[in-house]
Amino acid sequence: MIITAAGKRIFISFCFVAVILAAIGGLSTAKSAEMPIAIKGYDTVAYFQDGRAIKGSESFTFPWNGMIWHFQSKENRDLFVANPEKYAPQYDGFCAWAMTEERKAITDPEVWKIIDGKLYLNCSQAAYEKWSRDIPGHIKKADAIWLKMRDGN
Repeated sequence: MIITAAGKRIFISFCFVAVILAAIGGLSTAKSAEMPIAIKGYDTVAYFQDGRAIKGSESFTFPWNGMIWHFQSKENRDLFVANPEKYAPQYDGFCAWAMTEERKAITDPEVWKIIDGKLYLNCSQAAYEKWSRDIPGHIKKADAIWLKMRDGN
């Protein structure tokens, strides 16, 4: 078989593109593997759209704020992508009650409440009950603590 100079260039170009695409895919996969899954894979948009906690799907994800967010549908993912601050839970998804005690606690996505258009998660029903005794006061306190934690102070 005789390969022309043009054929060699096309083959080399094809190999170059394949290597670049493989490298990009490998970097993307590695980066995603390093990022934690937000709120245990629950769909944060579903709290607002469906009024309940619904597990998201690995088929509909979006990386944001150092985490991978899962969604039950493409529509929910697209809503989040358009305005993540609207749908993301407060305190990066850490427990609202624990934040009042200057702690970051992993939440139970089934224990939640939307207040003034913002999603708050708690780590347990007991934590939620403590938090709900003075929601406005606890939000004010937790917000101040969160700003210090987030800013590294």
